[in-house]
Amino acid sequence: MKIKKSLAIMLVLVMLLALCSCGKQPTSQQTESKYEENTEVSITDMIGREVSVNPGTYKRVVCIGAGALRMYSYIADPALLCGVEDIDNTTLAERPKMFDSVARPYVIAFGDIFAALPSCGVGGPSAQAAEAEKILACDPDLVISEYEDVEKEDALQEQLGVPVITLKSGPDGVFDDSFKSSMRLLGTLFEQDEKAEALISFVEAETKEISNRTANVAEQDKPRVYICGLGNWGTTNHLMTAQNYKAFDLVNVKNVVTDLANPGIQPIEEEKFVALGKDMDIMIVDAAAVKNIKPLYQEDQAMFDACKAWNDGEVYLQMAYNAYYTNFETALINTWFLAKTAYPDLFADVDMVEKTNEITKAFLGKELAEEIFAYPASFGGYQKIDTQTFFH
Repeated sequence: MKIKKSLAIMLVLVMLLALCSCGKQPTSQQTESKYEENTEVSITDMIGREVSVNPGTYKRVVCIGAGALRMYSYIADPALLCGVEDIDNTTLAERPKMFDSVARPYVIAFGDIFAALPSCGVGGPSAQAAEAEKILACDPDLVISEYEDVEKEDALQEQLGVPVITLKSGPDGVFDDSFKSSMRLLGTLFEQDEKAEALISFVEAETKEISNRTANVAEQDKPRVYICGLGNWGTTNHLMTAQNYKAFDLVNVKNVVTDLANPGIQPIEEEKFVALGKDMDIMIVDAAAVKNIKPLYQEDQAMFDACKAWNDGEVYLQMAYNAYYTNFETALINTWFLAKTAYPDLFADVDMVEKTNEITKAFLGKELAEEIFAYPASFGGYQKIDTQTFFH
């Protein structure tokens, strides 16, 4: 009996070990490479350059240029970074500080890692060229760049002796096909294809839900909206707007600005702003502009008198989404806020704190609403502006 019992126990143990072995799944860092060790493949970066790379082998990475580190942070491991631009190291005394009051979620999420790294360049809007000597001092085996110049990228790659891969997001930002392609490119380089596809699918699902909810809004029920304060090289106020604001198309509202000479973010004349005022059912102010609008309003408190939305108390604050290029997750969150503002009944179930946390977790793995709304230029978060007191 004892022998049979011992055999039974041993059999159970063997079965348990077999089950554990079969059921164990590798983590994202443990996933076996789909390439043979040190296999060199040719990839095309986002400005059409053919570059030879060894996917999954890179251990020392630097990101240079506006938006490169942000996009990298969505897909790749921050622990692989061996240098960071000064603008993203908030512990430095001498550095570009023009965006410090604005919440940059990637910096909030990984700022402690960035702070411990040496400089790979100054960074910021005034830095329009890579600093090769500083990059070399960091000894990277891969450079992720947002300097979209083929000749300069080729020259930098030759000088550094390591692959330089250029990303791009496109004019529609988080909704642009170029953003998706950049995510897939990063997924290939660091063998995080599943993570890249998951993020792309998340953005597409969010976009589809917003569009589906507003698809049946009758033409006469669509509000006329004016967006202002959009960042452009750090300069913005109530006249800075865009006629091709992608979020308006997704939410299914009318843009009161339709006849500008060029696409993209740009200022309009004061006279045009006044003339459009009667058509503005809703005004959305990007939080980045408050610091500039405030002194203008204090000098001339009649500047919004022609604006219907101002007079009706239909002025709203969205989070600043351009700060050293686009905060892609913030742009998506802003789209939900626009939808909730334009169609409160259709989006009554949406809580902006919960939605912010959901989106930052999808992009960066962390719920960051509390930290984002605590930044000086966030003014406490998404809100309807009290036009009697806010700019005083």
